[in-house]
Amino acid sequence: MRMKQLAACALSFGMVLSLGGCSYTGGKRIVRISHAQSEEHPEHQGLLKFKEVIESKLGDKYEVQIFPNELLGSAQKAIELCQTGAIDFVVAGTANVETFEGDYEIFSMPYLFTSREAYHEVMSDVDYMSKLYNSTDQSGFRVLTWFDAGVRNFYSTKKIETPEDMKGQKIRVQQSPASVTMVQALGAAASPMSFGETYTAIQSNVIQGAENNELALTNNKHGEVAKYYTYTQHQMIPDVLLGNTKFLQSLSDDEYAIFMEAAHDATELEMSEWDKAIEEAYNYAKDVQGVEFITVDIEPFRQKELSVQEDMIERNPGIEEMYEHIQEVNKKYDSAKEGD
Repeated sequence: MRMKQLAACALSFGMVLSLGGCSYTGGKRIVRISHAQSEEHPEHQGLLKFKEVIESKLGDKYEVQIFPNELLGSAQKAIELCQTGAIDFVVAGTANVETFEGDYEIFSMPYLFTSREAYHEVMSDVDYMSKLYNSTDQSGFRVLTWFDAGVRNFYSTKKIETPEDMKGQKIRVQQSPASVTMVQALGAAASPMSFGETYTAIQSNVIQGAENNELALTNNKHGEVAKYYTYTQHQMIPDVLLGNTKFLQSLSDDEYAIFMEAAHDATELEMSEWDKAIEEAYNYAKDVQGVEFITVDIEPFRQKELSVQEDMIERNPGIEEMYEHIQEVNKKYDSAKEGD
């Protein structure tokens, strides 16, 4: 296992060294995309669609290469490479993007969305989201689209049924101050770290658990080392496809339109594959890995996080407008449920 990790690190280091800027093969511009997931993940399938659309319409000019499994480094490192133009696109969680644009912190707010329906409506409103997507141009990248990363829940080597069960546990979180505060509000210790380090950290009891969707149990094998998965439904954080600003601005209007079409089609395919992948992950984790899935009353967890919501808005007033917008969308779906 150790030798495999060293080999992977060496491969990654060698690839990063070779990414000195744009390159060509057979007269075609190489377009590199980095992401953290496995080849089986719906996001990878979406990126294959992205590649298919671009190469079917611009294949005489561009060749798209996809690097999964953090081969080009963690999400944070890949964003930095995207900023410099060493790679052209990267898929990352908004928790990573908030380092560069504070308004993205809104998505790390616990219990921001009250339903998946509200979450999907907000994220699918292209006109509303475009202002936020374009706000990072000065940082060297722009968001083209979003990917559904599901509902985040806690999983651990210890059973979690109430907030009190979190006390004393060390939980991996995304590298976001809001995610750290969220876990601390439940009485646990937050351990920000790269997603790729999580399996080994749980296995060696450096941490007891993490929080993510069900695919982390199977695609990333976390269900081999953490046997309790609790549906706290505390966050719905999208992943986003970032593109290097200079590269995007170098495209002709027609080319840019095709890249945006490819991004849209990638999201559509990823979303269509998501629910199927979650169901398969649930069944495999339960039946093969022996994970116990625990349904709990989320209200005690939500109550613990109300002060976190208030503090986030007070500390970062820029997110208040979007917070209010999301609450209006939430109300629409909450009212519909109450009428059922």
